[in-house]
Order: sequence, then C-alpha cells, then structure tokens
Amino acid sequence: MAVQISTSTALVTGANRGIGRALVEALLERGATRVYATARRPETLDALVALGGGRVVPVQLDVTDKAQVAALPAVAPDVSLLINNAGVVSHMSETFGDPAWLDAGRAEFEVNVLGTLAVTQRLAPVLARNGGGAVVNIASVASFIGFPILATYAAAKAGTHSITQTTRQLLRAQGTFVAGVYPGPVDTDMAANIPLAKASPREVAHAILDGVEAGQEDILPDPMARQMGAAFFSGPKQLEQQVVAA
Repeated sequence: MAVQISTSTALVTGANRGIGRALVEALLERGATRVYATARRPETLDALVALGGGRVVPVQLDVTDKAQVAALPAVAPDVSLLINNAGVVSHMSETFGDPAWLDAGRAEFEVNVLGTLAVTQRLAPVLARNGGGAVVNIASVASFIGFPILATYAAAKAGTHSITQTTRQLLRAQGTFVAGVYPGPVDTDMAANIPLAKASPREVAHAILDGVEAGQEDILPDPMARQMGAAFFSGPKQLEQQVVAA
C-alpha cells in the first residue's frame, strides 16, 4: 500500500534533531499538509516551526510519559502518517559484566520498544478514522544482529522490529500500512561515538519517505543498511558470524 506524502498530515516523534529533524524537513519539502513535531522540550523545535511557515505544530512529548501520550489523539486528530522516531542509546561497553548494562537496557526498552508501542496504540484509532494511514517505525540495523558494544540497544531495537511486525498484522484490518526502517549509523548526536562511516540525515530521511511512498514494508535507507539487510534476510546466522569475525 503506497502512501502519498503530499496529502498527508504527519506526526514525528523525537523531531528536534538527527533523523527526526531531517524527516520533518523532508516532509515539508514534499508538501505534507501539516507536521506535528514532538520533543521533550518544545522550545528545541523553534527553528522547525519557523521553517514550516505555519505547517509545523510543536508538541511536547516524552514517549514514556503516560499523560502526554494519552493526550495525542486530541492534539493531533487529523494525523494520517505516524513516524515513531524517538529513540535512545544509553550505554556502550566492551565488558559483558559491566553493571551499567542493566539500567541502560531498561531505559532503552522503555523508549525504543514500549514508547513506540504506546504512541501507536493511542494514535491507531485516529489513523483508522482518517482512512487507515501509515505507521513508520525507525528501528536500526542493530535490529538484525547484536553488536557487542551496543548489547542492550541492539536488543531493544530487535524489540522495535518485532513490535513493527505485530503492529502490521494487528492493524491490517483497519487499512493501516506499517513499515520498519533499518538505518545504519547516521551522522547524528546519538551516533557520535560509533566509530563507523555514517550516512547523512537528509539522505536517510528522503530514502525513508521514498520507501513509504513505494509501499515498502522493510526500508533500508543507506548503503550499510542495504548490505546488512540483504545478509539478514538471506541468512541471519551467516550475518552473526560475520559480525563476530569482524
């Protein structure tokens, strides 16, 4: 099912920087009717609001805040495209016994998995009333394979992938298209300490919207994503062995 960006009203979580900000900019460039841009601190959205010329609506949202999530249907009653972008990396380590992994994992699951689910649960009825619409979940190539230095983040993003699959099945009857996005490292604050080549947020954002408009359920928006995605979908055990060998 293809989605027409130029006639959509979108809501983007985590919109104040990185991929989220680039997605808002790309949506505006492609003619989206309105974009609800969310952030924990709405003042960080001022530049996007100014850029939007009245089409960007700032929304205060912490995806782990039950009251703020519950208010979304009243705040954005016309949304037809939900992009769950908000995410966190809480810890990186090469030590399996590092005690910080546990608290990091709890925080990462709360945002990357349960936050995505909570926002989608609240807005799914809105999407249904607006013709079905679409849900786009920003996961990661770490959904496919456990990177040792990102142990709990990879586990959480695997959870995002799983939630995306079940959301697709459960919302099919109401006509909602559901896509998962699996970028490699992107040149954002969140990936600043990851020692790998990084794609630009703008290129990734436009590749995501290209995939949504083409009706792709699994969107691989950069070269590393396409390489790892192809390996995962053809032979997940071989991909695991390649990462271990590296």
